[in-house]
Amino acid sequence: MEVGFIGLGAMGRPMAQHLQRAGHRLHLWARSPASLAPFAGSAAVVHPSPAALAAATEVAFTMVTASTDVEAVALGEDGLIHGARAGWIQVDTSTIAPATARRVAAALAARGAALLDAPVSGGERGAVAATLAIMVGGTVEALARVRPLLECLGRTIVHVGDSGAGQVAKACNQMIMVSAIEACAEAMHLANAHRLDLGRVRAALMGGSGASRMLEVMGERMVRRDFAAGVESRLHHKDFGILMDEAVRLGAPLPIAAQVWQQLNALMAAGGGRDDTASLLRVLETASGKDRA
Repeated sequence: MEVGFIGLGAMGRPMAQHLQRAGHRLHLWARSPASLAPFAGSAAVVHPSPAALAAATEVAFTMVTASTDVEAVALGEDGLIHGARAGWIQVDTSTIAPATARRVAAALAARGAALLDAPVSGGERGAVAATLAIMVGGTVEALARVRPLLECLGRTIVHVGDSGAGQVAKACNQMIMVSAIEACAEAMHLANAHRLDLGRVRAALMGGSGASRMLEVMGERMVRRDFAAGVESRLHHKDFGILMDEAVRLGAPLPIAAQVWQQLNALMAAGGGRDDTASLLRVLETASGKDRA
């Protein structure tokens, strides 16, 4: 297929490369020419605008940061919508507000095109290994057409519901995941207050009912005090902003998420937005006056 890709960052780049290796011809647009460098010398076609990319493709993937970025790429001046036509599909793998996904979907539908909101979970490692979990909102028909492409990228593909449903599922995923990271940080902080060996505590917990993927990965980072970004905490902060907006709009109490949101706010205020979310441990240490740097 003729497949477009916009958003060639830490996750988007390997995702696009998987599609290319599967035999699809890539069409690319990027704000930064440097992000196109890994595709130099390949058959990938570079376009001057998202609109031009859409006009040359059957399907285009987007993997950008925020709701405003998706809206600008899709609906802005020279956006994808200006090259879209009947039957064309945008697959947005970003994590954005459900309302934005529905707004873009409606605008594309008016032209006979479609949006699948298909946020992914698994991080850079999952993108490289093509083991992402993909949560899809949109029509069954559009998903059937692009499923072979999604199968190049992920291990689990679930159609959650209509437009925006994929983003709701991703918000739920982020709520559980980051709350678990905060729980790991609090456990490590308590163990450290008792002057225990954190590595041994983590090993003990991994053998018990408290074992989890977050304790395995983030707990280890906390033990090693490796706060270099796996996923920058500012991105989880952005995700929780979406959660809290949804909670206010729907009148849905999210008490644990609200507390984690405050810890993420504290981490941002301390300048830790570019650090890994395991840095939530340092927020606790600072609050207790025992910051270990």
